[in-house]
Amino acid sequence: MRYRLDVVAPSVAEAVLFAGGWLFDRVMAGWDVTALVADDCDDRPLQILGVATLDLEYALGAPGRRPRPQSVAVATELFGRDPRVRRGVLKALDNGTTEVTLWGENWPVELTTKKIDSVQHRLSAAARAFKAQALAAAAMPNAAIGPTETFRGGLTTLAADLTPAS
Repeated sequence: MRYRLDVVAPSVAEAVLFAGGWLFDRVMAGWDVTALVADDCDDRPLQILGVATLDLEYALGAPGRRPRPQSVAVATELFGRDPRVRRGVLKALDNGTTEVTLWGENWPVELTTKKIDSVQHRLSAAARAFKAQALAAAAMPNAAIGPTETFRGGLTTLAADLTPAS
């Protein structure tokens, strides 16, 4: 059995820009990674990273049809605008059985009382190279690729690749 990570993003480009290196490293570590994407566009940038894609509406409209992931990563933009995403994240945080990682500029008020810390992932050299190719395929060839990607999330035993951000 392989670990599963579901990524909930408004677009392919945002998933690649904010989490592409981490997603690639998780795929290389043997995880099954699926991006549940709100917009209907070219998924080639995620394919470059080894990430499968699925339409977000389809995934949210078919609860129980897919296996439950051990980890979810969510754009705070979708947390704020889609009540189904919000309910899923809050349930996962309350149950404590699913690793929850979020990225985004606006931090949701509902999460201020949850035990969520700033965490980061140090990208492998391969992750940086593949992220660069994925960004180029997403028409963002000049986007900066730093040595780390920063998120907010709870540390679990699954999250050995996420460390507290300094």
